[in-house]
Amino acid sequence: KQHMQSQLLDVNGVIANMSDMLQRLLGDDIKLECQSDPRLPAVEADTGMLEQVVMNLSVNARDAMPKGGKLVIATSLLDIGPGHVSQHPDARPGQFVCLSVTDNGAGMTRGTLNRIFEPFFTTKEVGKGTGLGLATVYGIVKQHQGWIDVTSELCVGTTFRIHLPASEKKLETSPEKSQSKPTVKG
Repeated sequence: KQHMQSQLLDVNGVIANMSDMLQRLLGDDIKLECQSDPRLPAVEADTGMLEQVVMNLSVNARDAMPKGGKLVIATSLLDIGPGHVSQHPDARPGQFVCLSVTDNGAGMTRGTLNRIFEPFFTTKEVGKGTGLGLATVYGIVKQHQGWIDVTSELCVGTTFRIHLPASEKKLETSPEKSQSKPTVKG
């Protein structure tokens, strides 16, 4: 657990602020596509931690696409019901913001998928990874009272779905300044 500085956040805004940096990180061979749900409610989260989650998942996606590909970061609003909860042990009913990170890279085997959140587990060469990236993502999401669903298929790609509780509080928007211009005399 890390020290959290929780505040009311617009997840779409966090992703938009990171998009230029993420594209540079991914390189020219990987196309970044951001799909934002405009009806997304705020979440109570730590900005830096949420950025770390997106960054770690993006770096892993880049490494899974050494010959290039496509990375899609999307947001959506989900109403989780009992049916979903019965099939996903970490899920619980309610309204959640879903942040998904999807690549069309190498994918993972069932054995790898079962171990991805273990600290120090890595499929990368010695010296190329610490095995802490996904363990950190898992810890951050749990600390924010959320959960992660992962689907992956070899030679097709991987999708991470981060579920964070939607806040009932509304983001405060600053009042827009008057657009009227003063009348010039003379």
